[in-house]
Amino acid sequence: MRLLVIGAGMMGSAAAYDMARSPQVESVTLADLERKRVRAAVHRINKLLGTKKVVAANLDASQPSEAAKLMRRHSGALSAVPYFFNLGLCRAAIDSGCHFADLGGNNTVVRQEYALTKAAERKNVAVAPDCGLSPGMASILAGELMRRVGGKADALKLYVGGLPEKPRPPFFYQLVFSVEGLINEYVEPAKILRNGKIQEIEPLTEPEDFFMDGFDPMVAFHTSGGTSTMPETFKGRVGECFEKTLRYPSTYALIRGLYDLGFFSSDKIRVGKTEVSPRALTSQLFLKKLSGNEPDVTIMRIEAHNSGCITSFTLVDRYDPATKMTSMMRTTAWPASIVLQMMCSGKISKRGGIYQELDVPAQAFIEEMESRGVMIQSSV
Repeated sequence: MRLLVIGAGMMGSAAAYDMARSPQVESVTLADLERKRVRAAVHRINKLLGTKKVVAANLDASQPSEAAKLMRRHSGALSAVPYFFNLGLCRAAIDSGCHFADLGGNNTVVRQEYALTKAAERKNVAVAPDCGLSPGMASILAGELMRRVGGKADALKLYVGGLPEKPRPPFFYQLVFSVEGLINEYVEPAKILRNGKIQEIEPLTEPEDFFMDGFDPMVAFHTSGGTSTMPETFKGRVGECFEKTLRYPSTYALIRGLYDLGFFSSDKIRVGKTEVSPRALTSQLFLKKLSGNEPDVTIMRIEAHNSGCITSFTLVDRYDPATKMTSMMRTTAWPASIVLQMMCSGKISKRGGIYQELDVPAQAFIEEMESRGVMIQSSV
């Protein structure tokens, strides 16, 4: 199979690396608007793997017609660019007869992609939004827990966080993925199940203490997007379903304060003779102040509660110095790579919209992740 990755940032380059080391993948095209960045990424990946499988291409993700031309030469395409490009790229993939996956990042865009299911079916194309860490791997594992407990649960609880391995003051956090995706989690409502009914609640609310052996105490709180399609999927079978983000207490206090002050608002305000969006300013400050290259760690716990019994999956993954890949790259880009390869190879035979919690063969997915050194522990 020939695969295309759109976006040569951290996630796109990690996905291209994972695809290129797969024996069933003939070639990988890594495409980006910035020629220098994509060429550097391709050189780094090929050198690391000792291959020439990965080739560079120049592409503006805001031009779906140009993307479609590139997609026609590939079995599947992964979008690793900001979420607001995904709908146009999804349409281009369907028109091109190319299977499509993306890393999600916005509930509205994801729903618009699923609305294209019938068009995708007619073209024999599979479309899989929300293929990253959470939603993505977390959704796949949550679906597997539901199968293991017989399809019904009192509660389905997801806790996920990407954190610095050695948190340093004053922020105790560093950026590990797209700043636009991060801020979006902090501003849009969180969709949950409560008393068996779908509700939307304010983000950054209902903080609770979270503990994991070997780590300082954390805070878990609601953010948008993490549950993806699970509330609709499990309505009537689960009393409570939510996903909460993990941060250290001082980070949560900082983010909540910025939210209350309006620093994440997209509504422009006048400052002197200039109009500025607080969100745009905040995103630039985050890039300047929160970027870093210190080793990171990903923590995830997925729990199905039934009459006092908790069935769970737990993951703790760390930065890999050998490949110089962050844990967030490994746990976000690699799941997307696996799902796309499953669609192209026929391991996922369904066409149209692919739902992570329903349509991805979880045991095969877990085995694929563990073969890559990302270990997932289960317990009852």
